[in-house]
Amino acid sequence: MGSRDAAHDLLSIPDVVPLKDSEFERFRQFIHERAGINLAPHKRQMVSARLQRRLHHLGLHSFDAYLDRVFDPGQDQERQQLIDLLTTNETYFYREPAHFDYLREQVLPSYRGRTLHLWSAACSSGEEVYTLAMVLADALGTTGEWQLLGTDISQRVLAQARLGIYPLERARHLPRAWLERYCLKGVRAQSGNLLIDPKLKARVKLEPHNLLQPRRDGEQFEIIFLRNVLIYFDLPTKQRVIDRLCAALRPGGLLFISHVESLHGLSAPLAMIRPSIFQRPTTERGAP
Repeated sequence: MGSRDAAHDLLSIPDVVPLKDSEFERFRQFIHERAGINLAPHKRQMVSARLQRRLHHLGLHSFDAYLDRVFDPGQDQERQQLIDLLTTNETYFYREPAHFDYLREQVLPSYRGRTLHLWSAACSSGEEVYTLAMVLADALGTTGEWQLLGTDISQRVLAQARLGIYPLERARHLPRAWLERYCLKGVRAQSGNLLIDPKLKARVKLEPHNLLQPRRDGEQFEIIFLRNVLIYFDLPTKQRVIDRLCAALRPGGLLFISHVESLHGLSAPLAMIRPSIFQRPTTERGAP
């Protein structure tokens, strides 16, 4: 959200409540402890704009009063609501296409006739995980032996992902053949939208997950995507997240991060095979 959007949101809400330094600091601590996100000082206006409507809805007149409610032991649902409001989710279909091209051309041919487990670890509203579903269906078939998991900390965006309905604008980078094969064009009330084909949508499992927590015991993946997420974490949190991901990545498996991110300064049992793509060696000392 830009400063102009934040200002518009503030002006459209009656009785705007000022956000004090101490209150902003409490929000910063909350989202860092819960989600690992490092809210920079310049995000203060964004925080105020996003939460004003929530205060108004609850009939509260200060952010301190709202924070007191959030930290009440019986307010699990409100804490999740706050996480949803403070997390940024900006995505679209076929983002950073070089990753999908590499996956389709260099990786997936070796998985024909084999089971593949792929995890989109911060799938947001679903554009990435459904793009991956299209790549897998295109390369391995819609009935292939592949399993695709999408997770996010935000229940709000997961609800959007489960609907599988998107503005056509977000699919402007998708290959036309995939649009025709895996998407339906919305009509009447859904005019201007696309709908993910139900058969493809059924191949995607969506569930909430906090990247600071481990996956289920023994659950591992051959491929993990975690893109445009590490940039929101400080170095200790990045290390914690990478440790969790590596524990869930099979030997020989691949981790994809964004081209604008790096693992510099982090300790990880990974070898870079090209910028933003890393492989866990098949043995502790061996090369991938």
